[in-house]
Amino acid sequence: MFRALFAGFALTLAVAASAQGVTDTQVTLGQSAAFSGPAMQLGKDMRDGALLYFNSVNAKGGVNGRKIALKSLDDGYDPARAAANTKKLIDEDKVFALFGYVGTPTSAASMPIFTAAKVPFVGAFTGAESLRKPVNPYVFNVRASYFDETEAIVQHLTAMSIDNIAIFYQNDAYGQAGLEGVNRALARRNMKLSASGTVERNTVNVAKAVDVIGKAKPQAVIMISAYKSCAAFIREMKKAGENPTFWNVSFVGSAALAKELGPEGRGVEISQVVPFPWDISIPVVREYKKLLEEAKAGEPGFGSLEGFIAAKVMVEGLKRAGRKLDREALVRAMDSMGEYDAGGFRVGYSTDNHYGSKFVDLTIISRDEKFVR
Repeated sequence: MFRALFAGFALTLAVAASAQGVTDTQVTLGQSAAFSGPAMQLGKDMRDGALLYFNSVNAKGGVNGRKIALKSLDDGYDPARAAANTKKLIDEDKVFALFGYVGTPTSAASMPIFTAAKVPFVGAFTGAESLRKPVNPYVFNVRASYFDETEAIVQHLTAMSIDNIAIFYQNDAYGQAGLEGVNRALARRNMKLSASGTVERNTVNVAKAVDVIGKAKPQAVIMISAYKSCAAFIREMKKAGENPTFWNVSFVGSAALAKELGPEGRGVEISQVVPFPWDISIPVVREYKKLLEEAKAGEPGFGSLEGFIAAKVMVEGLKRAGRKLDREALVRAMDSMGEYDAGGFRVGYSTDNHYGSKFVDLTIISRDEKFVR
């Protein structure tokens, strides 16, 4: 009788552990991102960079004896699909935590679901303020915010005495976050936008935006959209005889934008939230490039480096949570992390601060789709 009860109790504990995506040998993370459609390169880069690091950790035995599995679902950069994926990952796939989501509208649609389920959400590829304030106890950002990026861009432009600034933005939560950041940065300097134009998510219908913005003859256009629509806008502006400096925030997908534009991309500028992926003087870049070469996993890039760094932060949280792993243990570990140095790239967390990093750099597309700082 006692043995039967004990066996039943042990089975209950095993099921409970499994329900949180944790077994004796594995912890399972869930990801929803664009692996199809016009933003697919963003999802692929984020996943590939993360797997590069997770695979290296697994090859050494994993974290506290558990290997990391990443289950990735395609949402096509569509909020409704992301929300459905999130429910599936939590309710059916029983993942331990969510990791590496891509996009503001997709993350925003998923937030009520994972918050209600008390599932940690780590390292999303978005700089939206809605994931930062007010502090959500289950959201842990790694990258700097769009407010940080747009402030750096506006600061640079105004330092060059550029005061005729327009904006081209995606008509959704992502675009609105960038718009607010630009407006805030300009207001600090008693300035206003000279023009604004929009594009719908997952489309390249930019004609109206080109017409409206072109009439303002801006010196610079700050762009808050994905690489397909930004490339279309830049090409059409140039066809219309307009040649301001074009500025993008990091979410655009730097390599994808450079490839999409080809020779027309030279001189386009992009803010970045990770170190320069070719600068091996930075320890995390050196580690990333070494693993990339060993795995023969392609060329370095900003997107995959961001996935790599986010994975490092995720692993650090799992390490600190210990062998007796559950979701609240991970939240406590992240909240008590303080400042963590991922190798020349620092993030910081506490119970009232889940911002992560505030690092921003500025880069330019050079010839042959290369980047310079």
